Amino acid sequence: MVPPGWIRPLGAESTIRLAGEPALFHIINHVQLIGFLGKDPEKRQVRGNGASFTVLSVATQQSWKDSNDEWQARTEWHRVVAFNRLGESIADTLHKGDHVLVDGQLVSSKYERENGKSKKAKAAKFAIFWSVRANSIRRLSRAEAEVPARAAAPEPTSDDAPF
Repeated sequence: MVPPGWIRPLGAESTIRLAGEPALFHIINHVQLIGFLGKDPEKRQVRGNGASFTVLSVATQQSWKDSNDEWQARTEWHRVVAFNRLGESIADTLHKGDHVLVDGQLVSSKYERENGKSKKAKAAKFAIFWSVRANSIRRLSRAEAEVPARAAAPEPTSDDAPF
């Protein structure tokens, strides 16, 4: 299945491409999260140049039925970083518990532990942390937060029967 907005070229070529673009491989780093803020946004400054940024802690939840037909849930916490005007505006407007939509890119950063030592003997000297660099963040309303219920199918009546 080809994603919306993409086209599959005709002929023997099997490369999927964006409409209007040459047939090349496209590498996309795009993240969308819908979740709740676990705490108020934290304003911080970059060491050296003093530029400000804001860090959010966004919780998402995955639910599934296990082999015993019982519902299970797992919460994932995501570190979201917003720079410049976006970071400044959300620092004052968003609060713990707000339902948000985050659009951005997945980024990694390497952190060296103090003195190159770690608490666990088998742990590596470096740790890789993943976060989302936000392009946009939007607070969702209560109506957008609720999942719409599916409309129930009408009960067939005797007049609807084909025989």
